[in-house]
Amino acid sequence: MDVLQIATAGSVDDGKSTLIGRLLYETNSITTDRLEAIQQASARKGIGFLDLSLLTDGLMAEREQGITIDVAHIYFNTPRRKFIIADSPGHEEYTRNMVTGASRAEVSVILVDARNGIVEQTHRHYFIANLLRIPYVVVCVNKMDLVGYQAEVFHTVKQRFEQLAAQLPNQQQQIIFIPVSSLHGDNITTRSANMPWYSGAPLLAQLEEVDVQRTLHHRPFRMPVQYVIRPRNEAHHDFRGYAGRIASGTLRVGDTLVTLPSGRSSRVKTIHQYTTQLAEARARQSVAVTLEDDMDISRGDMLVKAGEQPALVTQIAAMICWLNAQPLVAGKTYLLQWGTQRTKTKILSLDFVQEPVTLEKRPATELAMNGLARVQLKTAKPLPADRYADNPANGSFILMDEFSNATVAVGVTE
Repeated sequence: MDVLQIATAGSVDDGKSTLIGRLLYETNSITTDRLEAIQQASARKGIGFLDLSLLTDGLMAEREQGITIDVAHIYFNTPRRKFIIADSPGHEEYTRNMVTGASRAEVSVILVDARNGIVEQTHRHYFIANLLRIPYVVVCVNKMDLVGYQAEVFHTVKQRFEQLAAQLPNQQQQIIFIPVSSLHGDNITTRSANMPWYSGAPLLAQLEEVDVQRTLHHRPFRMPVQYVIRPRNEAHHDFRGYAGRIASGTLRVGDTLVTLPSGRSSRVKTIHQYTTQLAEARARQSVAVTLEDDMDISRGDMLVKAGEQPALVTQIAAMICWLNAQPLVAGKTYLLQWGTQRTKTKILSLDFVQEPVTLEKRPATELAMNGLARVQLKTAKPLPADRYADNPANGSFILMDEFSNATVAVGVTE
């Protein structure tokens, strides 16, 4: 059973907590004692219905205390698929949380209040989903019950969102629009009788149908080496396995691999997953690979297929989101973590700062916390970099303070 990673986004009071609570409730993902506690809390509030938003209220309160990167991860499953929801706060001052929460998502669920339509935060949320090349965006037009379930309201929001999407560079995303009422469960897990004019599937069915495989397995093969396995026993004294998690693509016994940065090549002899030998391995699997030739390979190297090698570069143009309270200043040196490799890097220049709502690009000499900007980086070592648009699994990185090791930025290559 595969896993779908979802990032949720929505402005204050758009109903994001209720939507997540409704999904958990309808899929029987709430423990009995937790459900009883919510029933009691709802009764104390005197609201006359089960307040499913209480399922995430504790996590939201924790995030409101100003923790730098604190994205709540919520797990549930259906008979068809497992789901992980990265639920991050939607306030402007938590843009960094939105970016980190969405960094591994395959689907972005963006809530829009049917009464308010497209607002500034909608622009910001979609800008991030577009920047990170999230392949699927589900726009849930929520609180349809408060506008009389009118089709005209839904179609107006849809049209304005499509106009917004047309302004941004990534036109490869599949955007799905669903009219919902999280409070009453309309079009969440079952089709709503209140909106017969909507012919599409409910939210859960859409999430179950998303094709995750195409976003990972059809990319070039990339496997950062995490560890070299050399057993210290007589039975396996000549075993040399290169262990790591496949970031993208597929690998088969007999494939010719190239080691970067050395450029040496050899054929795959065996693929191991613990005690099992595989004929083929795919993205997201952690494996140990043995080669027909002994080569000097260590942690930080990358295994790629012959004919699919990325360029080795020392200068990188990238869009970054700044996470630190101390602003970024051009000319300063940081540590760059790329897969399993870490190297020093210098900020050569700050090309521009971009405002995600207006899309304005303006010159600047520094970048404040939550800011988004394009920078030019110079690395001490050559890196096997893909353009993020071509292969997100090998086109992202983090920047760290070289003295404290605190994460100060996340970035994607251009």
